[in-house]
Amino acid sequence: MIDKQLLEQTVTKALENTDCFIVEIKIAPGNIITVDIDSDTGVDIDTCAAITRDIEATFDRDVEDYELEVGSAGITSPFKVIRQYEKNVGNEVEVLTRDGRKLHGTLSAVDPEAQSFTLTVKEKVKEPGAKRPVIRDTDHNIAIADTKYVKYIINFK
Repeated sequence: MIDKQLLEQTVTKALENTDCFIVEIKIAPGNIITVDIDSDTGVDIDTCAAITRDIEATFDRDVEDYELEVGSAGITSPFKVIRQYEKNVGNEVEVLTRDGRKLHGTLSAVDPEAQSFTLTVKEKVKEPGAKRPVIRDTDHNIAIADTKYVKYIINFK
């Protein structure tokens, strides 16, 4: 079996001096390795190829055979690490909470210490004495543990 800790160290070393970060490393039965990375500026094929070469230099296929896939975390994939939340501050996201509420809004702040984020949602509010409801920005502070998923919304405007 492939040593996951050594694999993680190899990928971390390969990402030094870049703005890339590890999102997830999975080793499935049959030594099927999947490495997902992300970056503040985008992940290119050269970065994925360099990581692949570093992994292949560390793990000899003649000693233990494995299948390797290195790629970027998909733009429509749910966030998995706090750095993805930080990267998307100011962007529109969709949140599905553990209690079943689906919220759409702007990710306005992230608190890595508390493992939470602030979502600004436009909501209709009926003002006392007003004839019509007013649309107002409402901030929701949500713990990451209280979400099923949070993902970036792609707008084609």
